[in-house]
Amino acid sequence: MGTISSALYLVTGALEADQSALDVVANNVANANTPGYTREVPNWSENAPVEINGVSYGTGVSQTGPTSVRDRILEQRVAQQQQVASASAARLTALRSAERLFPPASGSSSSMAGDIGSDITAFFDSFASLEANPTDMSLRSQVLASARTLAGDMSNAAASLNGQRNSLDQQASSITIQVNSLTAAIAKLNLEIEGNSPDRDGGSLEDERQSDLLKLSQLIGINQIRTENNGTSITTATGEMLVSEGTSYTIATGFVNGMTRFFLGSTDITADLTGSGGELGGLLTARDQDLPQIIEQLDQLAYGISKQTNALNNGGTDLNGNSGTAANPLYIFNEPITTTGSAANMSVLMTDPSQVAAAAANQGSGDNANAVALAGLRNAGVIRGLTPSGFYSSFVTSLGATVSQVEIENTAESASLTQLQTARNALSGVNLNDEAAFMQQFERSYQAASQIFAILNRILASAINLGEQTTVS
Repeated sequence: MGTISSALYLVTGALEADQSALDVVANNVANANTPGYTREVPNWSENAPVEINGVSYGTGVSQTGPTSVRDRILEQRVAQQQQVASASAARLTALRSAERLFPPASGSSSSMAGDIGSDITAFFDSFASLEANPTDMSLRSQVLASARTLAGDMSNAAASLNGQRNSLDQQASSITIQVNSLTAAIAKLNLEIEGNSPDRDGGSLEDERQSDLLKLSQLIGINQIRTENNGTSITTATGEMLVSEGTSYTIATGFVNGMTRFFLGSTDITADLTGSGGELGGLLTARDQDLPQIIEQLDQLAYGISKQTNALNNGGTDLNGNSGTAANPLYIFNEPITTTGSAANMSVLMTDPSQVAAAAANQGSGDNANAVALAGLRNAGVIRGLTPSGFYSSFVTSLGATVSQVEIENTAESASLTQLQTARNALSGVNLNDEAAFMQQFERSYQAASQIFAILNRILASAINLGEQTTVS
């Protein structure tokens, strides 16, 4: 009886273990399409054997609970690559928006800022036309009309760039709300995991934490640090603490010189976040580096054209025989004081076409020497040694090259992210074909244990009936 009882005990344990394994498979299948779910496998543990008369007898197997199939290093690599790809994607979007404002010189444009390259050509062409007949009022009016078009498109481009920069600032500011919510959630999950699974996989809780970590990686550059009791601490890419196990630290915002700055406690971390990864890093790179550089070059172009045009026109003689003075300068454009803001503030002051100084100083109204000089500005190295058209062409080419470079980087980074995600899914994702194979394996094992149970039942019935053949239902 002892032997049969032991066998029944063994078979009962086997049935329970197989049933638990089937439950694990069923849970995997049910969660095959659940985002962030990590495949689980049953853990088998041999029960402690017993020794009778010096002979060791096995006592079967137990299913000690499922374990999630995860590679924490691979998951961390996915999060790191996610940061890089998100940053370049955000930066690329901003750069493309800026690039649309500046079509190549003499190209067709649907930009609200107009075609500045064509405007520059038309402006200096108007002086070339005036050379032939410096007293013609329609040609003089054309000079002012082309100047207004150029100034309007310059100021519109600057206004659009500043508007884009403000939009990036608002987007960056709004991201901190999501970041703070995620860090608080991760800290809470840390406490639950450390309390429930300090020395083993946390299952669905770890899945939830990993999902939040990936979302956080999309938004901001972070470093992950494994801690005792299955916890996780998170810092910014430069080491500022965001989550210390069960405690999260809030990123605050404030305005400085019209732009949002980011703080952890009293520490300004804006510079640390810029370019450090995540959507926030990409937005800040575009806001604080890319767009300011574009605006600066546009300011240099506006400053050079305005200063040089004003200087030549003020030094000539207009149709009324007047030359410019300090009190009454003959400025076509408003005179820029500094380079900064020149594009945004560029406008045409002159309203009277007769004040266009086509003649040289102290020459009659029929003279065209100053109109020739003004037309010649197109070929003068007045902006960093380049002609106005040359500077604009170089500026547009440089911007296009930057966009192309970031685009190439983003393509490569996105491809690398996809590869890592594929590797992670191959390891941790649910494959229904594999689960079907496991289900069949555990079903067969369950059936085998059931058959042994039936055999033991017949043996027991036979023993009870003293060996007489008995039908057992």
